[in-house]
Amino acid sequence: MLKMKDYNLKQTFFNIINMKLFNVYPLFNITPIKGKDVYIYDENNIEYLDLYGGHAVISIGHSHPEYVENINRQVSKLGFYSNSIQNPLQVELADKIAELSGCDDYQLFLCNSGAEANENALKLASFHNNKKKVIAFKNGFHGRTSAAVAVTDNSKIIAPINAQQEVELITFGNLGAVEQVLRNNDVCAVIIETIQGVGGLDESTAEFYQGLSKLCKTHDAILIADEVQSGFGRTGDFFAFQKHHIEPDIISMAKGMGNGFPIGGILIHSKIKASFGLLGTTFGGNHVACVASLSVLKVLEDEALMDNVKVISKYVLDNVKNISKIKMIKGRGLMLGLEFDFPIAELRKTLIHKHRIFTGSSKNPNLLRILPPLTIQKKHMDVFFEALKLEL
Repeated sequence: MLKMKDYNLKQTFFNIINMKLFNVYPLFNITPIKGKDVYIYDENNIEYLDLYGGHAVISIGHSHPEYVENINRQVSKLGFYSNSIQNPLQVELADKIAELSGCDDYQLFLCNSGAEANENALKLASFHNNKKKVIAFKNGFHGRTSAAVAVTDNSKIIAPINAQQEVELITFGNLGAVEQVLRNNDVCAVIIETIQGVGGLDESTAEFYQGLSKLCKTHDAILIADEVQSGFGRTGDFFAFQKHHIEPDIISMAKGMGNGFPIGGILIHSKIKASFGLLGTTFGGNHVACVASLSVLKVLEDEALMDNVKVISKYVLDNVKNISKIKMIKGRGLMLGLEFDFPIAELRKTLIHKHRIFTGSSKNPNLLRILPPLTIQKKHMDVFFEALKLEL
């Protein structure tokens, strides 16, 4: 006879093994189990060409041998300890970022994601000038945490608790509107993606970014360059803003920074002073995360991947001219969007299920996003071009 105690244990076990995932993602019916360079493989060993890089995360290719070896070696010695002790890997990472980016008048704070990087950037800006309003831009995306989501242009993902933040959303590129808001002298920060990611790969002019920088200095507002998607070499420059010759006060980064290992960070201009307790994190800058990012930087340098970005980007631009149904190409480097005069949802499904090619979507329903590993070669792009020609 089943006793009540045994019955309760059985019911508990039954409930555990039937726990469901919180259903917030529409999923393709594909299960990747391994990856190699620009390819991923599902449970049936079917090969897919990855032109999306898991939201621009895979920078040096899936399972790069040096990356794998370095992480394995580090985790076998020490995977984690707190930020209350010395961690020379953080210092080494700061030095290497400064060397490759040229941003040497900055300080590094490490965290775990792009949203967290932007959250810390906004908080630090408010601490610095004791103001609280933020200027952000329409079609911008900065994350899903409290302040980061409040400065994101998507009302569907902003809960009432987030909407308490004071945010002015301005049309991307409208310098006059920015100046008008800044005149009230209550803006702590202006946050901007140099190239908008989820919003649709739009980029403004050098005059706009330079004018924005000058206005921030005039009105004591912190300029935050969100390089979460466009940083770490994706545009052919280390950071996308560098093309426009500006010096942001804070630079946020993540995605390609760790090639899939969770890591984010902000570069903080030396004019912003640190104090104990100002920012903090448990997992940020842990030993394995630092090694992951150092491995990315070494491969970027050793394999001249930023040069490769420029070569492949030009190759894409030259070849899409031959595909008549592409209305416009947006973005820069290997952060590209192909815009059509029709919604791309069905085309994207065809590419993944028929041609085994991963691509991305955006807020613009007519835009197909291309964000491959920076190791991509011309022969890989040729496969994509042929698939497009067959379907268009």
